[in-house]
Amino acid sequence: MKIKAKELKQKTQEELKMMLKENREKIRSLRFDLASKKLKKTNELGEARKMAAQILTVLNRK
Repeated sequence: MKIKAKELKQKTQEELKMMLKENREKIRSLRFDLASKKLKKTNELGEARKMAAQILTVLNRK
């Protein structure tokens, strides 16, 4: 799920908080999959972390 910075800026704080919560759950599950060697695309974890950082940046600016 790739979202651009412009789209993130247009969302409300509640939507961003919900997206952040979902993203953190995704990161958590990806970490468990990586540890149990179930994760095939290891770059997904990096992308999820990057998305969480972008959401936090937008939230802190508001």
